[in-house]
Order: sequence, then structure tokens, then C-alpha cells
Amino acid sequence: MSDTLEQAAAELNEKLSGAGFDSTAKFAIADMGAIVLDGSGARVSDEEADVTLSADADTFQQILSGELNPTGAFMSGKLTIDGDMGVAMKLASVLA
Repeated sequence: MSDTLEQAAAELNEKLSGAGFDSTAKFAIADMGAIVLDGSGARVSDEEADVTLSADADTFQQILSGELNPTGAFMSGKLTIDGDMGVAMKLASVLA
């Protein structure tokens, strides 16, 4: 499981590179763990963040691969957001 999270963090680091994301966000992935993203990049962690995005592993993978738009995932109920919606929108534009 942690290998999957480490790989996902590496992919997120590539997407965040040069994006100027200066807030903190956490992806909480059901039955796997969490990844925190901030100005220094993405890492496997479960620390506090401005916003927490929660999804199952399949939904997270689809968002990461670009198959599923984060906004569409939220609207369809596959992704829940707790915290600062503005930070979530900034992150969605970085991942798109």
C-alpha cells in the first residue's frame, strides 16, 4: 500500500512542479492513507491541511491519471471536500 502512495506522491510532485501551489491540501485515500501537498511538494503524511479531499483508491487514481476531472468527481459524489473550497479549486486547476 505505501508503495502505491509513494508512487502517487511522486506523480503529484511532477504535476505540482512550477505550479506555485502555496497552500496545504491532503488527499485522504480510503483504506490506504493520505498524501499532503504544499509549496514544497507532495509526501505521504497525515498532517493537518487547509483542505482535505477524500476518495476511494479508484477515484483517486482516475483523478491522478487525468481520466476523471476533480470537479466532476466532486459533483458526482465520488470526492468529498472538507475545509477551504478555494484551496480545493486551486488544486483542481493544478491537477487538470
